Amino acid sequence: MSTREIGIIMHGVTGRMGYNQHLVRSIVAIREQGGVALPNGDRMMPNPILVGRNVEKVRELAHRHGITRVANDVETALANPEDTIFFDAGSTQMRAALLSRAIEAGKHIYCEKPLSETLEQSLSLARLAHAHGVKSGVVQDKLYLPGLRKIRMLKDTGFFGRILSVRGEFGYWVFEGDWQAAQRPSWNYRKADGGGIILDMLPHWRYVLDNLFGEVKAVSCVGATHIANRFDEQGNAYKADADDAAYATFQLQDGVIAQINSSWAVRVKRDDLVTFQVDGTHGSAVAGLTRCYTQHRVNTPRPVWNPDQPQTMKFEEQWDEVPNNQVYENGFKLQWEEFIRHVAADTPWRFNLLEGAKGVQLAELGLKSWSERRWLDVPPLSLDAAERAV
Repeated sequence: MSTREIGIIMHGVTGRMGYNQHLVRSIVAIREQGGVALPNGDRMMPNPILVGRNVEKVRELAHRHGITRVANDVETALANPEDTIFFDAGSTQMRAALLSRAIEAGKHIYCEKPLSETLEQSLSLARLAHAHGVKSGVVQDKLYLPGLRKIRMLKDTGFFGRILSVRGEFGYWVFEGDWQAAQRPSWNYRKADGGGIILDMLPHWRYVLDNLFGEVKAVSCVGATHIANRFDEQGNAYKADADDAAYATFQLQDGVIAQINSSWAVRVKRDDLVTFQVDGTHGSAVAGLTRCYTQHRVNTPRPVWNPDQPQTMKFEEQWDEVPNNQVYENGFKLQWEEFIRHVAADTPWRFNLLEGAKGVQLAELGLKSWSERRWLDVPPLSLDAAERAV
């Protein structure tokens, strides 16, 4: 058994997600545990090089976490053949150009979602990766959440029977930025900067629905800009013209209906910032980020509608929690480990650029559905017939 290094160019780690989830809780944590175990017993030790527009901030982050390598620009980092993976968690508008340069430099690609702003760009990236023979991956972190992993376990054991419907609620109140600072960057609320909750969240819902409940076949979506005036990081007022809420219904294979509300203008009265309720013929479950509660058909109460009497049933007490019978590691870290194994040992992997393009496809259709006020079919997505996703 031996330990080998794998060079990883990390772009966009000065942002909240790039820093917390990808740098600290994934790559740094993997280094601290001694690398990623491969099927043959060897270990791959990530050797990151950090790159970003604010070089001084990047250097400070590297020093804070014992990382010795920093690049002044992307081109310098791409020139080193020892760095075989390029990772991007920067802005969506910059991603397609960055990934194209990295693919052409022969780097394997791993990136945040959405893959790009348009389906055409996303498919071009997937085809380019195929043409250059590089491996690719797009972050699909919510599949690794403890709550949704419990949903997966329930489904695999047949708990639900035939799944009938899925209802999702995502969001929280993002402060306008005047009397209290906003929790999200201001570009999220400007169309010109690639903002909008439909482009941000429908790619998430695509991989969640496809992988847990059934392939998405059609979508109906209504968006809204509920808060039209916000204040940026410097306290300057600006016009928020991007959608900050989306109300979508999806038709899945086998007749399953899914409804998911996404909003940055909603106050939370539920167990978590995102919850999913799955109803089936034999049982139901409600899951958040970590917890999951179930109600089987033999334990289902018999409510009787009577608007003339106060409700006496305590419905929330009629559900049983699924126990934590295992340790759930950070989902971003788990997916990083899987991708590194895929690159180093060619282990199975399905979350490639084509899968990322499916999320952008659904976002585009969601925006079109809103604009045209109608249902739209979601056609199967693939590379050209003579190609395959790498």
